[in-house]
Amino acid sequence: MDCKNDRTKPILYIVIPCYNEEQVLPISSKLFLEKINSLVALGKISDESRIMFVNDGSKDDTWNLIKQYAKEDKHFIGISQSRNRGHQNAVLAGLMESMDYCDITISIDCDGQDDINAMDEMVDKYAEGYEVVYGVRSKRDTDTFFKRFTAESFYKVLDKFGGVEVVYNHADYRLISKKVLKEFANFHEVNLFLRGLIPLVGFPSTSVFYERHERMAGESHYPLSKMLALAFDGITSLSIKPIRLIIGFGSLVTFMSLIGIIWAVIGFVNGSTVAGWASMICLICFFGGANMLALGIIGEYVGKSYIEIKARPRYIISERTYSLKEK
Repeated sequence: MDCKNDRTKPILYIVIPCYNEEQVLPISSKLFLEKINSLVALGKISDESRIMFVNDGSKDDTWNLIKQYAKEDKHFIGISQSRNRGHQNAVLAGLMESMDYCDITISIDCDGQDDINAMDEMVDKYAEGYEVVYGVRSKRDTDTFFKRFTAESFYKVLDKFGGVEVVYNHADYRLISKKVLKEFANFHEVNLFLRGLIPLVGFPSTSVFYERHERMAGESHYPLSKMLALAFDGITSLSIKPIRLIIGFGSLVTFMSLIGIIWAVIGFVNGSTVAGWASMICLICFFGGANMLALGIIGEYVGKSYIEIKARPRYIISERTYSLKEK
């Protein structure tokens, strides 16, 4: 399965992370197969293209379904991680595994919410010379007010904190060429935030816009707690601005304290000091809380550095539906 460099008919690997998706896979797998056959029929991609499912330590029948699909049609292949390592690591595993097989990859979730028809335009953009094509939501009408507000706030915070170049309203639906993947393989971060890391690689990029649908079946495996954790990882993994904000806040407090000391000394000399128990308690509580928050943020950075230094594997593939000798 040698890779070709012909942009007119590239080998495409669709990378799909899966975690407990036995309810949606029977539906979405058919759509992915129809799409890849359609792209082949249109002459946009090679028939050597594949749909790669990445089982992220599912506890249900997901992996058995993937193995069944791989037996039924050559376009289906799959890899299984040794344990659940999270969405970002699952996507990374699929991208790195695909890199030596293909010319381009498209990562997409298997729940059917991202419009697979946007793949046609993504492949067209690659043919025009773009190495990265981001799938961007044109609107968020299907989201609740709370989810829409938190998502928009998330992108704004990332933008304000600097050091993080993120495409607004883009998640992990994107086309990446083999050339970009080879360079991205040199990024060894353990704390992954792919939508912030991919733009750092560079190369010509563009966006295609689509409307997101409701989930086809099953329940979302990305609750608010995981979204908040991903957002915090995105900020602390790619930017040190929170540390600089702490420095700025500490400098301001020090300056105000100096003024307060001068004012207190002058009041003492003039004999106009008044006991202020309430104000003292308020100040102690405020600055005590601020110190704890600052220490927590600093501790987060120290912890991430500790994890990075260990350089543990970001993913471990325990099983494949194909032999590595096929490379």
